Amino acid sequence: MDWDDVRSFLAIARARSLSGAARDLGVRQSTMSRRLDALEAKAGARLLQRTPSGYELTALGEAVLGNAERMEAEAMAVDRIVQGRDVELTGVVRVTTVEFVSDMLMPEVVRRLHARYPGITVDVLSDPRSFNLSRREADLAIRMVRFEGNQMVSRRIATVTSALYASAEYLARHDVAAAGCDHAIVTVLEDQLHLPEARWLEAQFPGARAALRSNSRSTQLAAVAAGLGIACLPCMMADAMPGVVRLDRADTPPPREVWLGVHADLRHMPRIRAVIDALDEVFAGNRERFAGL
Repeated sequence: MDWDDVRSFLAIARARSLSGAARDLGVRQSTMSRRLDALEAKAGARLLQRTPSGYELTALGEAVLGNAERMEAEAMAVDRIVQGRDVELTGVVRVTTVEFVSDMLMPEVVRRLHARYPGITVDVLSDPRSFNLSRREADLAIRMVRFEGNQMVSRRIATVTSALYASAEYLARHDVAAAGCDHAIVTVLEDQLHLPEARWLEAQFPGARAALRSNSRSTQLAAVAAGLGIACLPCMMADAMPGVVRLDRADTPPPREVWLGVHADLRHMPRIRAVIDALDEVFAGNRERFAGL
């Protein structure tokens, strides 16, 4: 079977649509449809069934899915080995990171990198999704949780301190020591309510109404600056915002660790190594800001 056909089958099975799979692979929708037809013609049966809610695996599709995923894993391994031997200090390095690191530190990282290696382009993906490094969706990842999997090489590069913040205008209208129901909070959406700082914020102000919810820390900070309520935010981010005041509380939110990860096959690639070195320099120079000092 043609690997492109198998790869297209996997993309459709994951996206559940031809258009979504075509976007993921960077091809035309007509090409995706043609590859699926070719694969099913070779198989002699349907692997995917079109339904009103999208493409679903047939029984045969379920049977071959695991084999197709193993083919993909081996193809990706070949790609990583070949890419890992690339000794050029030019090309693209894709970095996925949390939003406040993207906004506050990545420009300085790239500035330092380009002072030495101007031929390296950095793609920054500040997205709440966890991109798969094994599939080369990104080359480097900066996350607020430990990495899993024995193919990943990772280490802690920072510890982030957070605190409560409100605008001076909000504090003039509200007594910080009052009961939680007298306050408004700015917090995350439901899919991030499990985060330690989100749980801690709600524990500090039980019964408070949520004035605004967003998974963007920049949006939360803007809402706080506008006087909408109290939020728990990284100190290095919120301390720099004019008109926003850090609240002095005996209880403090749990600090969060920041982890840098790379696939083991790519960690010695020169251009990736160069980006890691620039990241290390910038993170080391911002330790006090991470700690909220």
